[in-house]
Amino acid sequence: MKPSRDIERLIEIMAALRTPGTGCPWDLEQDFASIAPYTIEEAHEVADAIARGDLVDLKDELGDLLLQVVFHARMAQEQGSFAFPDVVEAITTKLIRRHPHVFGDARDLSPAEVKALWGQIKAQEKADKARARAEAGLPEPAEAKGVLAGVPTTLPALTRAWKLQAKASTVGFDWNDARLVLDKVREETAEIEEALAGGDKAAIQEEIGDLLFVVANLARHVDADPEACLTAANAKFERRFAGIEAALERQGREPREATLEELEELWQQVKRTERAAP
Repeated sequence: MKPSRDIERLIEIMAALRTPGTGCPWDLEQDFASIAPYTIEEAHEVADAIARGDLVDLKDELGDLLLQVVFHARMAQEQGSFAFPDVVEAITTKLIRRHPHVFGDARDLSPAEVKALWGQIKAQEKADKARARAEAGLPEPAEAKGVLAGVPTTLPALTRAWKLQAKASTVGFDWNDARLVLDKVREETAEIEEALAGGDKAAIQEEIGDLLFVVANLARHVDADPEACLTAANAKFERRFAGIEAALERQGREPREATLEELEELWQQVKRTERAAP
């Protein structure tokens, strides 16, 4: 079998890998649950290539992510549920349905009108999906009811917190000022101090969770993505710590050979250098 630019070749390769007797033992023993973590990992690797501006890696990582789609579709086909063409049809149908201002008669809409129309279309899609599940004899997902329905549990926790709070805000359960959220941050910090004083590990963990949840809400109130904020903070920490390592290397030393006080002083030096840079 030879490589090809045709998606059909990828589908054929996946089918061969999943063929009992002649396929790959590892691929054959996989199921939806075992493959799901790889799907998430590949999506993160796509995002990482984009963040690094590496288009060579991006091409490969997009291929890896596409393989995940083909893998899931193949397993569904083996069960008689659906196949890859059905996946393509589903997404093309959705795109056309959600963009009547591009593919239909709803032309010349303002951004606000497009957003309102999008909401109406998604609400209809939700009703249609519920009806299709009922007709197929499938139970309604436990989380499908209520204002907070539809936020995947597999999202990164900060992103999921942001989305849950955004949904709650649609019915007025929200602060109307970011400074009020900041007051809540201070309140949660005080509760962590109390939990630390009590020495109850479970209580400490709970209060830290509450603090992170409120911080995500604070980010939402200032129109910031909490995941992006934390990603930037991680990058800043890595950059500054690398500065500490470089300074110690010039002294012929390693971080483990320095005292905490020396490390802190070098950290402050790196910060001062960054802030002085044009």
